[in-house]
Amino acid sequence: MTVDSEPQLSDPSDGGPHSTPLLELRKVSKHFGGVRALHEVDLTVHPGEVVALVGDNGAGKSTLVKLVSGVERPDTGEIRVRGQHARLDSPRAAAEAGIRTIFQDLSLCDNLDAVQNLFLGQERHGPVWSGRRVRRHVMEEQARRVLESLSVKLRSLNTPVVALSGGQRQGIAICRALISDPAVVILDEPTAALGVSQRGEVLDLIGRLREQGRGVVVISHDMRDVRQIADRVVVLRLGTRVAEYRRGGYTPSELVSAMTGAHEPSDD
Repeated sequence: MTVDSEPQLSDPSDGGPHSTPLLELRKVSKHFGGVRALHEVDLTVHPGEVVALVGDNGAGKSTLVKLVSGVERPDTGEIRVRGQHARLDSPRAAAEAGIRTIFQDLSLCDNLDAVQNLFLGQERHGPVWSGRRVRRHVMEEQARRVLESLSVKLRSLNTPVVALSGGQRQGIAICRALISDPAVVILDEPTAALGVSQRGEVLDLIGRLREQGRGVVVISHDMRDVRQIADRVVVLRLGTRVAEYRRGGYTPSELVSAMTGAHEPSDD
């Protein structure tokens, strides 16, 4: 028995957004050899919504993120973006579809400054007749706009990111994803190893992404962050979606019970 049948859980169609989901997974399954990583998982993310994906180690969270990010492909099921079937067979395909993922390691180059990190691999160049020189001033102007859009404050754009705080580094990573104006942003453990004030900065960033009308998926082990920022919480356990809660519709103990399976009766 799963807790989807219990009365305290929300029906995703009951009182939810009526717009077409930005991202939708339908009956998605993935196996690695004889190991079932995901089994017929459903997930929707609407514009201006933060969805938290939670579960113990081995629940299938990382596999789901890899599928949506184009790192892996599902064995069965369908992924839809803005209501259309999407073939996410590479990270580039996912990015072109409007999905950007910020992994836990952030993938920042410590010796480069904020502007260089924001445009790494997508630098702005001048015309061919001028030698296609990097147009630093154009990149700085766009960097200021995207940083201001999320209220990320830096003392200088020329400061190497190694000298920035954890919250600022997370801000740089998120803003780099926004350069391509994605519809959906996926954040893998965005507040891990951050102090209280820095964690607050990152949660504020997530709130601003929601205000911009983007869909946000947050993978987190920190239940405090989940309760504070998530509009919906999807619980995975052993590769299966076992519960979905809306903000204010669950207690911490109910969430933990769904993650661990403590709500299920024993077979004895």
